[in-house]
Amino acid sequence: MKQTRHSPEQIVTKLREADAMLAAGRPVAQVIQALGVSEATFHRWRNQ
Repeated sequence: MKQTRHSPEQIVTKLREADAMLAAGRPVAQVIQALGVSEATFHRWRNQ
């Protein structure tokens, strides 16, 4: 699987999208799949 590095701007954008999807009631599994990142990456981004 190809690994990509996300810029800080891309991370912020994806986290905002994730917040919107979670607020709409979508489960975390669907959110991370839509963003194209792993669950561990998503949680690491949230903690930073």
